[in-house]
Amino acid sequence: MHQVHNLIDLLCQDAKLDNRSDKVLLQDANNSLSPNALLERCNTVAEALVAAQCEFVALYADNSCDWVTIDLACQQASICLIPIPTFFSKSQIAHVFDSVTIDMIVSDSTEPFSAVPSLQVDSITAILGGQLQLIKLCNNRTRLALPPGTQKITFTSGSTGQPKGVCLSVEQQIIQAKALATAVDLQQPRHLCLLPLSTLLENIAGTYAPLMAGGKVIIPSLVEVGFKGSSSLDPQRFCAAISRYQPNSIILTPQLLVVLIAAATQGWVPPDSLQFVAVGGGRVSAQLMTKAHHHNIPAYEGYGLSECVSVVSLNTPTNTGANSSGKPLPHLQVKTVNGEIIISGNTMLGYAGQPDSWGHTTTYSGDLGLLDSAGYLSVSGRKKNLLISSFGRNINPEWIESELLANTAIADAVVFGNDRPYCVALLFPRDPALTDDEIQGLIDSVNNNLPDYARIARWQRFATALNSQPGLLTDNGRPVRAAIFTAHQTMLETLYPNDTQVFQ
Repeated sequence: MHQVHNLIDLLCQDAKLDNRSDKVLLQDANNSLSPNALLERCNTVAEALVAAQCEFVALYADNSCDWVTIDLACQQASICLIPIPTFFSKSQIAHVFDSVTIDMIVSDSTEPFSAVPSLQVDSITAILGGQLQLIKLCNNRTRLALPPGTQKITFTSGSTGQPKGVCLSVEQQIIQAKALATAVDLQQPRHLCLLPLSTLLENIAGTYAPLMAGGKVIIPSLVEVGFKGSSSLDPQRFCAAISRYQPNSIILTPQLLVVLIAAATQGWVPPDSLQFVAVGGGRVSAQLMTKAHHHNIPAYEGYGLSECVSVVSLNTPTNTGANSSGKPLPHLQVKTVNGEIIISGNTMLGYAGQPDSWGHTTTYSGDLGLLDSAGYLSVSGRKKNLLISSFGRNINPEWIESELLANTAIADAVVFGNDRPYCVALLFPRDPALTDDEIQGLIDSVNNNLPDYARIARWQRFATALNSQPGLLTDNGRPVRAAIFTAHQTMLETLYPNDTQVFQ
């Protein structure tokens, strides 16, 4: 048996790329790719990239079969791929180009790269029927060193907004996809991609894993499923896409799960085909998961990091731990030290441009959690976000926020209170017409289930939703607390009228 160097090789070796004329592996609005058609496209693209003598290719494009084709072709050609999220700002894109010496851009336009200093185009060639272009760059810069074996660099903006390039090998991506396909255990699943493919979770768990299970991946554009810009969403289009495509599996952030639950309470009926809804990217309250299952949304919480090739732990229909993020995948070793989750077994090669991070076999997550006696991992939130009240109580704001957001009437909730006598919240309702009394009623309901030191004593509403305030949310919808604090410090001060201490 020959050594597997990429995903296409593996699928061929495992006979997943059979010759049935009716089998479709990838589908979007313009394409339905059979195994042979996908293989032929990948070979064509790989040959073009090799002929152009490219080593580092940046991919900036909407979700489509072409996106996956470029991804797999780069593996075939042993070329390093740098997926760039289309929601990145121009300054974030410029930082990506500072971190990696990129030879070629695959995109439908050069406009998003206008802020990259000294970007010079050598040639532009249409590819894959003209939907995308190979934009070859004039590159005289010294090659920036990367960890040996790097084949993909996934950039994650994190809470600071400055992207970090997580370097991964082909082998690491395949190990992860195999583990996920086994854990989810759906045979020949129909997976519907709803998150950007530039998000590692959708890239690995939403394309590689279903293909390894002999399945079909449906890839509508982000506009088709209701996304407008980086964060705005049309709930009706989102739910309509799920109903139309009848998937077996989807991946959601907690905010998107709230959208489905809210729609279900208003009469939307999830398709009977839906068997597995993976939820990750932030803490999810037990109340929200209960609501999901009540509305026949088979939601299962997971936990992951790009530094660990996406998923670390996952609940499944056959292995579910109440109030947990599931059991760690078998190829990973997870422990907690002083409350911090520490992972080894399939961790990143390192960060691009940060040699001190290369070659480590252990990742310190920065997340607080607990492993119970049955092996289920519970995640309480970011270590750096821990609040300590002026009475010395340790409080994780993400815990309180997840309870507030379990009320589908609340769209945004951010809790503060470090070095203060009580917790406060800044909120935005899903329906701006919701009255202050109605919001207070929701908060009272949450407070009844919280210890006294963690209850919301005062609150104010944001003037607009967080997703309309630039720089206040990360790429997966988490609040950027420092930026929110700075932007709304005056409003926060009014919530402590009798406290003489000034926010530091």
